[in-house]
Amino acid sequence: MDDELRRGLIERYREGPGVVEAAVAGLDEDGLDRRPSDGGWTAREVVHHLADSEMMSAMRLRLLLAEDSPVIHGYDEEEFARRLHYGSRPVQPSLEAVRAARETTSSLLERLADEDWARTGTHTESGPYSVQTWLEIYARHAHDHAAQIRRAAGIPDPS
Repeated sequence: MDDELRRGLIERYREGPGVVEAAVAGLDEDGLDRRPSDGGWTAREVVHHLADSEMMSAMRLRLLLAEDSPVIHGYDEEEFARRLHYGSRPVQPSLEAVRAARETTSSLLERLADEDWARTGTHTESGPYSVQTWLEIYARHAHDHAAQIRRAAGIPDPS
């Protein structure tokens, strides 16, 4: 991956919290809890999933950087949703967790040397997993979930 592409992905990664915050701005409790017609997660559930996923992803990056050939564990998202009460918790603390995870991780990304980007581990569900792969996944992650929030809440896509 060249430096320009990497910088663009890092910038997209940094934008993630604002995109998610904009997607939930103005939603009342009914909007947060509206179940989409496909039976998927509500906006509230998506926000909580995103917070847990972002905290997990921040640790995954740290493991890749600090350990040699770490094992990156997957997790059962549906069990997290059920056991961690995604359907009933307030969203603001989770929005703050997304922002905090992204801000602290962005400061790491700014400091990585070329050899850091090549560090790898093994993901229990998808196999080889590098710092570069991590960035490619998480640069779009919040944006994808912001779109999911809008769909769940019945908000038209802004583009």
